[in-house]
Amino acid sequence: MIEVQGISKRFGTVEVLKDISAVFETGKVNQIIGKSGSGKSVLAKCIVGLHVPDKGKVLYEGHSFHDMDRTEMTSIRQEIGMLFQGSALFDSLTVLQNVMFPLQMFAHTTKSEMEDRAHSCLKRVNILDKDKLFPAELSGGMQKRVGIARAIAMNPKYLFCDEPNSGLDPQTSILIDELIKEITEEFNTTTIVITHDMNSVMETGENIIFIHKGRKWWQGTREELLESDNKELNEFIFASGLMRIVKKSLKG
Repeated sequence: MIEVQGISKRFGTVEVLKDISAVFETGKVNQIIGKSGSGKSVLAKCIVGLHVPDKGKVLYEGHSFHDMDRTEMTSIRQEIGMLFQGSALFDSLTVLQNVMFPLQMFAHTTKSEMEDRAHSCLKRVNILDKDKLFPAELSGGMQKRVGIARAIAMNPKYLFCDEPNSGLDPQTSILIDELIKEITEEFNTTTIVITHDMNSVMETGENIIFIHKGRKWWQGTREELLESDNKELNEFIFASGLMRIVKKSLKG
């Protein structure tokens, strides 16, 4: 479990995050949603330690991350897997080498054991036969799968996904959503997904946090989301056109 308590963050004169508190549950797909510029990515960066909050705390299993010493922080970071928006694969490395990269950085095992683990992760995301290819030879969806394989290579307790469906067609987006949900349940990870894809929210969102103008404006399940009378939340959802479709189908 990850908890944030009263997180605030300012850049210059602009207060990007304003006293945000929330709990991200283990074994669930926790989603942070909101408009561009709402502060959701800054919140995620505070959680993983890329930004230091001006106020508040980030707790991993009840322990304050920013109060840890360097060794303790490193230990937490080694338990974090990250799927970046653009996959962030190394163009000069093969698929296998990309997945092995975090193992070479942090794992204390032989090269053979690293290769076995990387192959196991590639098998889990159903692209084992692509291990010798380079990222440029893969489709966008396959690159995302490689990114997921790399993210789970170290058996992470925490999985962060930044806009995992960005640039993907609807069918591939559904497959990536399903894969993230399956891995969350299989490894019992605390998964945090930053997204503005409302289709993804309705498919996999189990604990949804809506950020509006730097504040936590609403939190609940996807079922509660459909019944919410939160004005700003409904405006955000209606902008995607999804709420109209869902409510129409329910009435039908």
